[in-house]
Amino acid sequence: MAKTVLVVDDDPTQRRIAQAVLEREGYIVVHAESGGQAIDRLTKGGGADVVLLDMVMPGMSGMEALAEIRTAGVSTPVIVLTANGGVDAVVKAMQAGAQDFFVKPVSAERLLVGVRNALQLTQLTAEVGRLKKHHSGRTSFDDLVGQSAPMRMVKSLGARAAKSGIPVLITGESGVGKEVIARALHGASDRSGKPFVAVNCGALPVNLVESILFGHEKGSFTGATDKHLGKFAEASGGTLFLDEIGELPLDMQVKLLRALQEGEIDPVGSKRSV
Repeated sequence: MAKTVLVVDDDPTQRRIAQAVLEREGYIVVHAESGGQAIDRLTKGGGADVVLLDMVMPGMSGMEALAEIRTAGVSTPVIVLTANGGVDAVVKAMQAGAQDFFVKPVSAERLLVGVRNALQLTQLTAEVGRLKKHHSGRTSFDDLVGQSAPMRMVKSLGARAAKSGIPVLITGESGVGKEVIARALHGASDRSGKPFVAVNCGALPVNLVESILFGHEKGSFTGATDKHLGKFAEASGGTLFLDEIGELPLDMQVKLLRALQEGEIDPVGSKRSV
């Protein structure tokens, strides 16, 4: 998909020059004649992938516009242009949130390299953010790749389910990404700051399933030398993902159903529910 570049300059000649260079490379170019117009577009749904912002304009200066853009929470990369290439001007622009700095007149090659670098940095930053969230269990539905109608439906239903506190059943063949959806549910919920605990129910030893899930008291059975909290307690306040739940013994599924319905568990050897 073609990327959009917003050119902000009160000089129509400068806008046309930038437009000609960028459109030859396949970019979509939109214009703003003032800082105010640029802010309106970026904050009211128009948007852009990169902004080329002239520093010297009548009324609101480019520096003031840049400050307003960042104050509004817009993270779109901004490349500033000015006829004054002094060190002070460069430092002030970077401190205000500019990503790059061009001194007029700028060559076509320099302009294109700057725009490409800005787009690549945006992509890298987004990817790093996704990796960090995945590592911490805070993947959200915005991080999921896919724009097909079924995938959009999955994202929509998942986002709605994340706002509730009820158990969620995720079905699908092995390998389709059920845990990915579970992590997105967790990341989109108000529990995202709490633990995400995944359990492969099909790999649990039959004689230890209850202890692993619900925990046990010290001395409750041979080998229980210490108290064990269990996966439900580990995930307290967060999300417990039970993979391959149908592989659990039937009697265990009954106990699990009670835990989900009542919101409490009975650790092995305990005389009270928790």
